[in-house]
Amino acid sequence: MATAKKAVKKAPKKAVRKTSQEGTFAVIANGGKQYLVKVGDMLTLEKMAGNAGDVITFDQVLLVDDGTTTKLGAPMISGAKVMGEFIEAGRAKKIDVIKYLQKSRYYKKNGHRQPFVKVKITAIS
Repeated sequence: MATAKKAVKKAPKKAVRKTSQEGTFAVIANGGKQYLVKVGDMLTLEKMAGNAGDVITFDQVLLVDDGTTTKLGAPMISGAKVMGEFIEAGRAKKIDVIKYLQKSRYYKKNGHRQPFVKVKITAIS
């Protein structure tokens, strides 16, 4: 018995439009933490002052890589900036903090909602 091979049609390749910052990424410091960011990323950061639509500039840039060259700061890169757009401010889900000691009638319950800010990265320079 001979088996016939089926003709497989390949899907046409989609045209991909590359931006000038397609492979660019940076490491920024904010609120005692470090974040690896690319253009278009959404970050959830510690509470910051501002309103929706505001432009936020991150000056503490530790590393910038554009695909061909890498700039590494010691500790920060002078003149480097990462721009972001303030999307929203809110509070996270409630966390219950319970302290309990058995046999001593000790029970304490507290709740906490951590404030946060959502930021969309718009440019790396």
